[in-house]
Amino acid sequence: MKMNISTNEGNPNTLKLVIAAKVAQYAVTVKTVQPKVGFLSRLPSIELSSGLVLFSTNAAMQLIVPSSSQESKLLNNKWLEWEISRLQPAIAFYGNTGIYKTTQKSCLWSLLRELNNALEDKQYLIKDNNDLSLADICIWVTLWSTVMVTEIGNELNKKYLSIKNWISSIELLPVIQDSIEEYKFERGSKAIFSIQAVSWFPVNTSSNPKPSKPADLQLSPTKEKEMEAVNQEEIQNISSNWSSKSYLDVKTFPYPVLPKKGEKNILITSALPYVNNVPHLGNIIGCVLSADIFARYCRQRNYNTLFISGTDEYGTATEAKALEEKTTPQNICDKFFDIHNDVYRWFNIGFDYFGRTTTPEQTEIVQSFFLKIKSEGYVLSEIVDQLLCESCDRFLADRFVEGTCPRCKYEDARGDQCDGCGHLVNATDLISPRCKVCSNRPIVKKSQQFFLDLPKLENKLKEWSSTVEKGWSSVAKVVAKPWLRDGLKPRCITRDLKWGIPVPIKGFENKVFYVWFDAPFGYISITKRYTKEYQQWWKPTDVQVDLYQFMAKDNVPFHAIMFPAYLLAANEGYTLMKHLMATEYLNYEDTKFSKSRGIGVFGTDARDTGIPADVWRFYLAYVRPETQDSNFNWVDLATKNNSELLNNFGNFVNRALVFAEKYFDSKIPPIELQEDDLILLALAQRELSSYIHALEQAKLRDGLKNVLAISKHGNQYMQFQEPWVKIKGTDNDKYPCSVRIT
Repeated sequence: MKMNISTNEGNPNTLKLVIAAKVAQYAVTVKTVQPKVGFLSRLPSIELSSGLVLFSTNAAMQLIVPSSSQESKLLNNKWLEWEISRLQPAIAFYGNTGIYKTTQKSCLWSLLRELNNALEDKQYLIKDNNDLSLADICIWVTLWSTVMVTEIGNELNKKYLSIKNWISSIELLPVIQDSIEEYKFERGSKAIFSIQAVSWFPVNTSSNPKPSKPADLQLSPTKEKEMEAVNQEEIQNISSNWSSKSYLDVKTFPYPVLPKKGEKNILITSALPYVNNVPHLGNIIGCVLSADIFARYCRQRNYNTLFISGTDEYGTATEAKALEEKTTPQNICDKFFDIHNDVYRWFNIGFDYFGRTTTPEQTEIVQSFFLKIKSEGYVLSEIVDQLLCESCDRFLADRFVEGTCPRCKYEDARGDQCDGCGHLVNATDLISPRCKVCSNRPIVKKSQQFFLDLPKLENKLKEWSSTVEKGWSSVAKVVAKPWLRDGLKPRCITRDLKWGIPVPIKGFENKVFYVWFDAPFGYISITKRYTKEYQQWWKPTDVQVDLYQFMAKDNVPFHAIMFPAYLLAANEGYTLMKHLMATEYLNYEDTKFSKSRGIGVFGTDARDTGIPADVWRFYLAYVRPETQDSNFNWVDLATKNNSELLNNFGNFVNRALVFAEKYFDSKIPPIELQEDDLILLALAQRELSSYIHALEQAKLRDGLKNVLAISKHGNQYMQFQEPWVKIKGTDNDKYPCSVRIT
């Protein structure tokens, strides 16, 4: 058998494959390539003589050097997972500079202590027919090529004698010496960087990593025992459904997608991002990615599904950014619309239409809504105090003024909302206000503005929310409840600004609409850009439309109170939100993401790491802050990718496909289910039912748990059935093997 290895320069994982090939007496050719040439951009990749390409080093080694017994197989699997999901990320995290501080190495040190205890009084970690085991090869290469030639290696030799002796004895073996001679590379920090450059985790230099908050997806022994108790009714249902051959064909939706009578019609929006910066990971999972995952589910269920979003382009955020970059607001909008669009395309966000709010449709809809609401008696005109910066000769609305929040005393609260406590504020209520442009203290000056009469709409809002809030996420309920409980106040909907939609009333020609009066109508105007028949979604007559809106918790007041108030005030039968799917915040390494301070991982950063978009999608869904704030950190990204996406889900799919390709020419033969197979399918059906229940409520993280539980059941089943052994037996043994790969 011949193997071709493609690798980047100096990658220690390649040495593992060379050693495995020599142990198995395979011919091997090593070719150095640029990182992005390898399969899925992950190196080394291995092409077998059959043409099969593998991108997981440990999976390839298991295929090249199979374990000699069930016991050694289980032990190898345990230590291989330990090496890829714990040891490698710890080395990458602590060793990127080659300098190890005592206060920063506790994680790596505890892993080494664990290994030393396992090696006590042993020649090898696992005894496998007196040969080197896969676990010994992998862990030895990782340590020998990285930490053993650094400062921590010197400490290790003094403290952990079992590891020291094990390292030395393996290095002297002829197969190791031959492999080292064949594949030479520089050990130490360069080897660490070489692994990092083509792995799905980048090196991180933070000194205090913490795991993400969502609960571990591993099932407790009690839970596993409960799940294994499959009853006869479940088995009978599986048997009947299997033989019926009745499957749901996913239909292709025509353009444009429109609601249909008697069918389920789902309208999905994600909060419109401002165009004053690049979206960060918290923005992405909080709105567009969550909405996209749900939209994909709905389409798979054959629901008539329309998913729209776009950029929010008016308001002080845009005007302030234009001043900062010494350009026009329109140029800022054009620039960041393209950036947002590119980032979301890279993340494979499947909008039906991604638009923007600086369009003629938006202006027409906002102005007509205002006039209608005014004619219904829900608009007030009042003289108000506003902040005026005499140095800049402009009124300071929203983001042009900062100061101390009167509620929580956060010192950098904006003139429209406090990021410290999340409450809306009026600019004139700020303590020690300052102009964001020149930092001077503004004066108070009178100005006439229009207000939405929210108290007059309060009863309508309460009646509406009481009928739909059961379909809201828990955080949406928590944020929205105090607004109606404490009583609503009139809310100003106009501003003394230049960049915005003009107020179509005589005497107000120099004023524009407040961005949070204007922005929600973007959902309607963007739908109108998608199809002229937009009113079938937004003013349905004989069909039911369920509106799902995705956002982070800071946007809840505008979608739970303001936008519904506008639609109720117009009284023209517009589609009202039914499901408000808000999340808590995703933090970065235990601190807040910050666009202004450049803290966190932004969409363009994620793209430039070389980590595939689907890995980012998986991890962000895994740590989605559904019920509490969660935390992103690089080590956890690596761990979850390696232990769950690769070693659980990826391993299950890879084993099945490799087996089918090798023994059945990539075709699944006729299958006759046995009792064990029915039990497995019953367990999978349980998870599938739970998955559907979770996704119908847009509980995306819970649904992901169910998917990973299915692959876990599949891995355990294949491990127990051992089809790779039975395929070599009698015809009676071979026939059931086709079942083991499905």
